[in-house]
Amino acid sequence: MTAVVFAGPSLRRESVPDRADLEILPPIQRGDIDALLARDVPPTVIGIVDGRFMQSLSISPKEVLKAVDQGIHLLGSSSMGALRAVECAPYGMRGVGKIFEEYLSGRIDADDEVAMIYLEGEYTPLSEPMVNMRFAVRAGVSAGAFEEQTGEVFLGAAKALYFPERTVDRVLRVIAGEVTVEEHHRIAKFFASSAPDTKSEDAAALLARVVELLPPPASVTPAGEGVQL
Repeated sequence: MTAVVFAGPSLRRESVPDRADLEILPPIQRGDIDALLARDVPPTVIGIVDGRFMQSLSISPKEVLKAVDQGIHLLGSSSMGALRAVECAPYGMRGVGKIFEEYLSGRIDADDEVAMIYLEGEYTPLSEPMVNMRFAVRAGVSAGAFEEQTGEVFLGAAKALYFPERTVDRVLRVIAGEVTVEEHHRIAKFFASSAPDTKSEDAAALLARVVELLPPPASVTPAGEGVQL
């Protein structure tokens, strides 16, 4: 049994276990699942985290369902994976994480909520996903880091920006003067020090679920040591 996970900036590479049966590929695009199914030995588990959607055709539900029909475990989280998991959940794809739950519940429904830009190859984020900002504001208000009204002003300004322009610094510049100096300082401090990265948290949760579906690594008995029951 083997697994393939498609991921980009949402997955922290240091959280990926060193396993020969786990392959991490770049963000998914149209044709990638078909290519996996065409392998001599297709993977038994496919996880989708990040995906391409502007510079390339995005992965279609039809391609996802083709893999499900062949008995492959399909899991999605965080970004494109969460979107496709919501669409394909009735047919066997499994969603993982808080962002998937937000889409499934209908609390958010726009694709731009998870959209972001990043440096190719390095996956260094150049913008902040709207959905991460929503979870961060929710956490900040809950912790008493800033007022709820301040969070609403922040989210309204962020949503008004085109997704490649969404960064915390830009939003903070936009709302300067719309909130008090003290509140501006408080929300800026929270984002600089305590804001959660929900996309990455969900990606880590998906990776853990993928590993659970794989057999445990074979144990190796050190040379010169015996084994007894």
